[in-house]
Amino acid sequence: MFTGLIEELGSFVSNDGERFRFAATQVLEGTAIDDSIAVNGCCLTVVALGEDWWEADVVTETLHRSSLGELASGDPVNFERAVRYSDRLGGHMVQGHIDGVGTVVTPGPDLRIQAPQELDRYLIEKGSVAVDGVSLTCFDVHESSFSVALIPHTLAVTTLGSHSAGDIVNLEVDVIAKYVERLLAPHNGDKQ
Repeated sequence: MFTGLIEELGSFVSNDGERFRFAATQVLEGTAIDDSIAVNGCCLTVVALGEDWWEADVVTETLHRSSLGELASGDPVNFERAVRYSDRLGGHMVQGHIDGVGTVVTPGPDLRIQAPQELDRYLIEKGSVAVDGVSLTCFDVHESSFSVALIPHTLAVTTLGSHSAGDIVNLEVDVIAKYVERLLAPHNGDKQ
């Protein structure tokens, strides 16, 4: 589990098939093989690491559901290590499981994103959403789109400050909303 509070703005180095290499410094402190690091919101497992890099195997399912397959050498990426039980939960509960990709309509500070229609029911005014792994609060929610307000600090220390209209971003909606929907489905006549 993650909090959506980005620890480091690193970069994508390369990939050799499904093995992806990333350049980093801060998130490598205390990191070991088998640890989890979220990259633009995607939970990946560290399979190799060096002094200023680490690698993860990225499966086809992750490439289909996220923007990781679009990365080019040198692209900036958001990093966050998995939460320890002793950590503060400063953002919201983020699993690192991407629900879909959205398209930037208007860049920050009032970042507007076109979201896949199937995510509409989870996007509510003042609700939580992770965009490229960053914990944010929705406002101005309309059919298949929403806005999030970005403070200057977030614009400076995450990939969200460099996005332009047309860029794709990873979206993870609130996991609690998904569980509530699933639990209530039999009572609403839905079969999920």
